[in-house]
Amino acid sequence: MTAAAHRDGLPRTGRLAIIAGSGKLPLFLAEAAREAGEDPFVLRLKNEADDIWQGFDTAVIGVGDMAGLSALFRQHDIRRVVMSGAVKRRPAFGDIRVNWKSLLKLPSALKTLLAGGDDAVLRMVISLIEAQGCEVLGAHEILPGLLATVGPLGSVSPDADALKDIGRAADAAETLGRLDVGQGAVAVGGRIVALEGVEGTDAMLARVQGLRAEGRISQRRKGVLVKLCKPQQDLRADLPTIGVSTVANAKAAGLAGIAVEAGRALVVERDAMIVAADAAGIFVVGIDRSNKELGS
Repeated sequence: MTAAAHRDGLPRTGRLAIIAGSGKLPLFLAEAAREAGEDPFVLRLKNEADDIWQGFDTAVIGVGDMAGLSALFRQHDIRRVVMSGAVKRRPAFGDIRVNWKSLLKLPSALKTLLAGGDDAVLRMVISLIEAQGCEVLGAHEILPGLLATVGPLGSVSPDADALKDIGRAADAAETLGRLDVGQGAVAVGGRIVALEGVEGTDAMLARVQGLRAEGRISQRRKGVLVKLCKPQQDLRADLPTIGVSTVANAKAAGLAGIAVEAGRALVVERDAMIVAADAAGIFVVGIDRSNKELGS
């Protein structure tokens, strides 16, 4: 196995593990790691990960089973970990199993599980994994080509009305993120009509579709979806992600397009997504929040 470069320039050692939730992103990462000379071990989260792992070494692990996770780390000489994919459920109290390395963190971990937002929970999980002696990497460190770039990703560009909606929804998404609630917002005609909560982006877009069908959202004005990183977010976990399904759901909701934060959001199945967006007449654009404007 070829050792990958550490962020400080030194070679990494030990096997790479991918903790896989649902969706295709974990598979994309595993394939990219293999192409880079790694032999990734996939830790499939019980009742979460999709059954798409033929050809990879895998094991099933329960969400919250730090003792089992630590044992697998030792058994397979795992020293580097990437967390990827969606996790719909938080572990119940009875699902939590700790070892001595994570025992001291248990009180704060339980408090976070009960009352913390998603980012707080992910930070807690990262600290528990690091307590086992492993380094936690971001998906973008394994596959930087997934990151959104500044400007339109397809042939469709936002018009003046869409740009105003992007600014409005981006401000709302940033405020929402500071509260550690969600990453997305929808604006239609300058009005915020939906904010993302625990239901996720697809369910939020389905809600927008329903509101439009009920006449509670203008049929004449299209609107936009904006997804941003939470300002305080650890970039090693849960970056905003869009793909073909996001385009399909945005189209069904009657939106003009999608905007994500360049360099801080993942675009999966980019080529297929661009084809789908162009066919639907929907723009997908990367925005630079530091300049408060779109790139060209």
